[in-house]
Amino acid sequence: MSTISPETALVYTMVVVSASDETMTDSELTRMTGMVGYLPAFMDYHVERLRTDTQSCIELLQSDEGLDAVFGLIEEAVPETHYDLMYSIACEVAASDGMLSQEELRLLEMIRHYFNIDRLTAAAIERGIAARQKVILS
Repeated sequence: MSTISPETALVYTMVVVSASDETMTDSELTRMTGMVGYLPAFMDYHVERLRTDTQSCIELLQSDEGLDAVFGLIEEAVPETHYDLMYSIACEVAASDGMLSQEELRLLEMIRHYFNIDRLTAAAIERGIAARQKVILS
């Protein structure tokens, strides 16, 4: 049994991506709050927990174990059948401010490898998110 809920693990995923370049932008925080508000995966999650879970994740990242500890908790809490959801959420946060930093790209690569997300699945998720980011210019 995991020490955190699957929903908290998904929040940790979003925080890790947002904090990867050492700046959590307003657009990333807005996207995180939005996903918590509308994704079925967060149906039983109370948005009031978002601030506490975000802070807990940041504290873990600053510990000696850091990213490995967070990845371990995510792995314990999120069923393997939902790794695609976890990766999709990570990509959504990374793309939310309209640009991907080298740190975010590297972290997404680390997530793909750590959680054994196959390249075809990752490419499909990335392509879908890229399509949703497009703006129609008149």
